[in-house]
This record gives sequence, C-alpha cells and structure tokens, in this order.
Amino acid sequence: MSYLGPDVEPPQPRRSRRGPLTVALAALVPGALLGWLVYETVGGSGDAGGSGQATVRSSPPSASGAPTDDAKRPSASPTRTPTASSTSAPAPASGPLKGKVVVIDPGHNPENFQHPSEINRKVNIGTNWKECDTTGTSTNDGYTEAKFTLDVAHRMRTLLEAQGATVKLTQDGDRPYGPCVDERARIGNEAKADAVVSVHADGSGAGNRGFHVILPGAVHAGAADTRAIVAPSRDLGEHVAGRFVAVTGSAPSNYVGDGSGLVTRKDLGGLNLSTVPKVFIECGNMRDSKDAALLTSGAWRQKAAQGISEGIVGFLRG
Repeated sequence: MSYLGPDVEPPQPRRSRRGPLTVALAALVPGALLGWLVYETVGGSGDAGGSGQATVRSSPPSASGAPTDDAKRPSASPTRTPTASSTSAPAPASGPLKGKVVVIDPGHNPENFQHPSEINRKVNIGTNWKECDTTGTSTNDGYTEAKFTLDVAHRMRTLLEAQGATVKLTQDGDRPYGPCVDERARIGNEAKADAVVSVHADGSGAGNRGFHVILPGAVHAGAADTRAIVAPSRDLGEHVAGRFVAVTGSAPSNYVGDGSGLVTRKDLGGLNLSTVPKVFIECGNMRDSKDAALLTSGAWRQKAAQGISEGIVGFLRG
C-alpha cells in the first residue's frame, strides 16, 4: 500500500532495539519442498529472484506441505453478508493447525476505484478518523496491489488449510468495495482468530526495495486498546519476517526499519482496532522496477505465500 494512502501515513524512522537474528539454514530444505509441492498444485509463472541477509527472527518451517464523509459521528461500515470471504472450505480432519483460526486480509478491493465516495468516507479508528479504505497502489505497468494481495491470499489459504487451519478472508473480490479498515479489524476479532495477517505491497519511490512487517504499537485511546496484543503480534511479525527472508530470498526494506524488516506504527486502524494478534506485511515496493519484477511473478508470489504461511505456522505452534 502506498504511504500516501488514507490508512497509511509516513512512518517515522526508528532504531530497532533488537539485534539481528540469523535464520537457520536447516529450516530452508523442508520449507522449500512444501512450497514446491503446493506450487505444482496452485500454479504460477515467471522467474523468482531477490537476495538478502536475514536480520530478523526465524521460525521452524511448516510440517507439511460509502456515503459522504462525516467526522462528527461514527459511520457504520457496509453490512457484510455471508460470502466466500466470511467462510472457508472445510479444514482437513487432521493437521498441526487443527482447531486454529487464521484470518487473511488481502489489502484493498479490486473494485474500490469504482466507489470513491464510499471508500473516502471517514470511519473511527479509535485514535481519530480516517478514510474507509484506499485503492492501493500498482506497478508502473498497471499491475495492481489489490490483484497481488488477493492472489497471495489464495495461495496462503491453500497452504494453511493443508495444515488443518480454518482460514477466513476479509474479502475475496466478492463485494463492491471494502471492507473498511474498521470492519477488517472486526472480522478478525469476531472470528476469534489465533493470527491475522494483512497482505500489502508498498508504493514508495524507485530505488526503495525490500519487504517490511508492520507491528501494532501500544495504543489506548477511544475504541482502540492494543496493549494486550502488542507482544504476541511482535512474536507473529518476527516469525513472518524470518520465514519471508528464508523462503523468498528478499532483503528487509532499505528505506524503513533500519534493515530489521520490522516497523511499529500507531496510525493504522486495522491494527489499532484489533483485539487478536495481527500484523501487516508490505511484500515489496511496486514502484521499483526490480521489486515489481518479483511481485508480478507467479512463482515468486508462491514463495511469498509460503514464507508468510510458514511464519504463521511457526507462531501458532510456538
């Protein structure tokens, strides 16, 4: 997502207080085998690439394969009807994640651009009011962030359901716009999710490369109270970042996070209103040609989905 968008304000650089943690080389082999097996099933195209050194925590690989703006009063998000985004296919009878609920939040909706008044209306994010959503960003060639996030979400769902998890998506391209940022948080809360990951791609300047995971800061204001989820969300984020490095070979961001791949923010409604462990991941910068070449590759998107999923598995299995 672009830092110029409504629910995404420019983060303030900060020094990471954690030292680099080396990704275990032995963890790569079984994870790679799982990714290849699922890739053969899901499919994809293009060449993978990228390189980088892990500076964040690694976790063990998986075991198997609206209306107008109104800043004076709260505006309810559009009513959510039962759709593919609010349900999931039956989970396998067994698996290491049996009984676990994972919510995947594909950033932005492919149809948001057709509903400017709806997505520009303000919603309460606890600390203040922000626009319902944004259209997201895109590569210079027009490949949209919304298309990218939905594709990665589908691949993640396949991987996680194969491990026995119950997987829910906040949207599956099955609604006219949104959901708004407050509803995205509410979906995870109501599902009593064990982990929520919001998938994005950034829209920074050319030359800015790499991924970063966004963690919730301690917020206690209005409807927002993240104090109980700060620690588990950091744990989730470190697992996701570590496995993302290991599986994709991508380096942590060279423009935020001081090379740690981790950034803490207090301005995102999707995090501020969450009552369950949740992180965002910006998988790369769509406005940089080298990162864009990765983000538009089906083979690389499979690796991205595998890396994020393995991080979730590691977090949930402790």
